Amino acid sequence: MNVGTEKIDKHEERTVKALLDSRVTGMFMSKSLAQKGGYRLIKLDRPLQVRNVDGTGNSGGAITHEVEVNMFYKGHVERVRMDVCELGKMNVILGMPWLAAHNPEIDWEKREVQMTRCPPLCGKTVRIKEKKETRENEKKIIRWAVDEKEDWGREEEIEADHRKVEKMVPK
Repeated sequence: MNVGTEKIDKHEERTVKALLDSRVTGMFMSKSLAQKGGYRLIKLDRPLQVRNVDGTGNSGGAITHEVEVNMFYKGHVERVRMDVCELGKMNVILGMPWLAAHNPEIDWEKREVQMTRCPPLCGKTVRIKEKKETRENEKKIIRWAVDEKEDWGREEEIEADHRKVEKMVPK
């Protein structure tokens, strides 16, 4: 399936191929897409060992970075973090945690995915805001969902984002 991704820091959008795989235990972006696409790489506190679906070690070694992107699919919008590793020919893999959280309706014969059973925070009207807080020299990022019905002084920006998303996401 094709999904839209948007860089958080630059608001640049791109449509990429994504694979849904219930055998996978996370969400992943290919190392080549992350690097060539200019996504901001976030270094992990400690490397994560990764195994391929067949049980062999990943040719790219341990996962050392992740990316944070806005992801769009047929009106569905969410901010996600994906581990960056070698994925072969695939750009993005959405594994069981994503599938379980969204419980999409999948018609395998028609190759259609419907986002009809998402959790309450998914959808066109939700954006994620971030606030960086420093407490005792420790940075924490606090995320909260912002319903666009609340007045945050960003109505025009939100509407512009919605128009961009509608143009980018395949119908």
